[in-house]
Amino acid sequence: MTASLTQVPHGEPGSLTGVPQLPEGLTDTFWSVMVKSGETRLHAVVGGEGPPVLLVGGWPQTWYAWRLVMGDLAESHTVVVAEYRGVGLSDKPAGGYDTATLAGDLVALMRTLGHERFAMVGHDIGMWIGYALAADHPETLTRLALMEAAIPGISPSAPLLGPSTSNDRLWHFAFNRLPELNEQLVEGREHLFYPHQFASKAAAPTSITGDAVRTYVDSLARSRDALRASFEPYRALDVTIAQNEQRRAAPITLPVLALAGEANLGDLMAQTMAMIATNVRSVVLADVGHYPAEEDPGAVLGLLLPFLAE
Repeated sequence: MTASLTQVPHGEPGSLTGVPQLPEGLTDTFWSVMVKSGETRLHAVVGGEGPPVLLVGGWPQTWYAWRLVMGDLAESHTVVVAEYRGVGLSDKPAGGYDTATLAGDLVALMRTLGHERFAMVGHDIGMWIGYALAADHPETLTRLALMEAAIPGISPSAPLLGPSTSNDRLWHFAFNRLPELNEQLVEGREHLFYPHQFASKAAAPTSITGDAVRTYVDSLARSRDALRASFEPYRALDVTIAQNEQRRAAPITLPVLALAGEANLGDLMAQTMAMIATNVRSVVLADVGHYPAEEDPGAVLGLLLPFLAE
């Protein structure tokens, strides 16, 4: 290891060896590292051999959200599962949570790991970052797979007084943008707030296992900084929206695979992608909600592997 790259101690909570219920063999293939990206250290779980692919998840999850697909991907790819600033073991600075900065962090991380060009898979906030990375750093990406998100400033905004089913899935957007009150209300009640997010957005309330939910909640309840940082990408949305309004003037042209859950975004993903990209294949996954890589990893791999191999 180097000054820019250090291995995470064995058993560190939140690292590869500090989480429960991993698929067999994953700890033999991957390792947890801290990568210095500018002034910020980011945590990544790295393994496999072949063309590089970057996996970036969303809120309120960690790298652990990819555990059911990363092993299969590593059979033919070098897989980098990164936690963007503010998530998991990554640093949690006061600022820099707009998608231009988050994308720049990840480009620097991949370069430190020796990858100038790579494919990317982004889910939720990882999809926001994927769009920014493709638009701001087109020379770095070979292809892009995106899953289950509306893109701020691009996707049509839901009505304030919409159906209760929509409210159950979307109310966190406004709540998460609050400057301080959200932290005060959630601190000490993480076990109420975050499990509700998974139960209300998955195709079934128990689609995300109890072990997984506890792993995510433990990460967020570990410190006040962890809780604060979890809200920061939402607090930075004014900046991100302004950036996206500029980005949409030049649609991205690289190959894009867009995956949506039938029980959540459905056809809305394809509508969003049509506004920002010219070479898109959109797929709606049956009996899946907001968390495709955990709700139906087999279906996700069945689409990702041939797409990445093209």
